[in-house]
Amino acid sequence: MPTADQQLLGDIRGALATAADPAKAGPMQAYMKSPMPFRGVQKPARVTVLRPVLRRHVLPDRESWEATIRALWDGADFREERYAAIDVARHGAYAKWATDERSIDLYDHLIVTGAWWDYVDDVAIRLVGATLRAHRTAITPTILCWARDPDRWRRRAAVICQVGARDHTDTALLTACIRDNACDADFFLRKGIGWALREHAKTNPDWVRSFVATHRDRLSPLSIREATRHL
Repeated sequence: MPTADQQLLGDIRGALATAADPAKAGPMQAYMKSPMPFRGVQKPARVTVLRPVLRRHVLPDRESWEATIRALWDGADFREERYAAIDVARHGAYAKWATDERSIDLYDHLIVTGAWWDYVDDVAIRLVGATLRAHRTAITPTILCWARDPDRWRRRAAVICQVGARDHTDTALLTACIRDNACDADFFLRKGIGWALREHAKTNPDWVRSFVATHRDRLSPLSIREATRHL
């Protein structure tokens, strides 16, 4: 059974504790509506304190990489520790493992247990999206299943995972994911649909105009407004 790298876990937690700002912790927790407390380490400070930690302590293999991410995530006492777990997943030294098709199960775990937009959006766009583009045939069926799943965060991840893909966007997959969720009243799904369409409009505005016109009777006003904001 692969084990987490305890030295790296300790160094990450220690770096975050050193950078903690209690005056910021409460407002950050309130803004994110988080039951988990914050250290008060905003993203720029987090990136700064973790950069040397991640640079000097490189994990030796994919198994220890995943085990360390899971341990940091599942054992988190502060929300920044979960952000740090995503930072480990996205670190350049592990790019090959991050887009390994086996990693989709890890990302599914982060999405379902994270269950809030700050986690889900980063994992979906930066990690799931990259894995989809690297292994389109293997991963597309999983994304289609997520789009129909009872869990709203899997469905949001399916809708937004191609944000930023530009010319590499699979419009057939995007269409299927949006159609499966267009009539859902959930705010995060409606907002996600609009976001996905608005981002693709930067690459193919005519496609988005046509899509909105064709599906106007199913799309929510929020999704349409977001999708067409810059058209």
